[in-house]
Amino acid sequence: MKIATWNVNSVKARIPRVLEFLHVHHPDVLCLQETKTTAEAFPRGAFLEAGYAAVDHSAGQWAGVAILVPLGTPITDVVCGLPGAPLPDEARWIEATVGGVRVASVYVINGRTLDDPMFPAKLEFLGMIAERVSALAGEPLVVAGDFNIAPADVDVYSPATFAQSTHVTPEERGRLRAILDRGLVDAYRHVDADGAQYTWWDYRGGDFHRGRGLRIDLALVSPDLAAALRSCGIDREFRKGPKPSDHAPLILELDR
Repeated sequence: MKIATWNVNSVKARIPRVLEFLHVHHPDVLCLQETKTTAEAFPRGAFLEAGYAAVDHSAGQWAGVAILVPLGTPITDVVCGLPGAPLPDEARWIEATVGGVRVASVYVINGRTLDDPMFPAKLEFLGMIAERVSALAGEPLVVAGDFNIAPADVDVYSPATFAQSTHVTPEERGRLRAILDRGLVDAYRHVDADGAQYTWWDYRGGDFHRGRGLRIDLALVSPDLAAALRSCGIDREFRKGPKPSDHAPLILELDR
């Protein structure tokens, strides 16, 4: 089973790249974030032509999440929205069952700056993820998406550059650890204990070509799925080429 997650930073702008990704990788599940579209404008038709069905949670020009599966694959028990989370009008969470696995696509609040009201909202949102993970305990589970947190300093090209910034604070990392402590495993780190690869690079300053990135897109998996992990990696090629997202997709393969 191949599961991928990708913050596409506007599905409308990135549809050719997403279709290319589907053609190249043929994932069994693709989680998308930051689709930035209304439900009416979500490109279901283009995905159908490519052989994929989609369920989405869309709220207009900000946020937006979706799950894609090959046509004919049942996708059941769809839930839109994270119970109890702040900013309920923003589309940041969708979950469904695919092939016996509960899959959630999540776009965590950025937080902006440490003194911005969005920072405590981000911490609260992360707390609600932990609560939801507890509620889903006991079944195969993948929570994948843009967490807007670099789990450790190795996941940041220059920790000193990000001092006193969001994405690396003890508070954010502590909330992420609390999610993991509910019984999940960071799939990338499980496969590569020492790897220093990134999933996001700023568009500005040639950061991608200079290797100045962060690993903030994660796939957190239940222990049974961690034991079945065959690989987990980042496809940097999709951060290159025409009109790329500022994120690269993360792909995991399971012996299921």
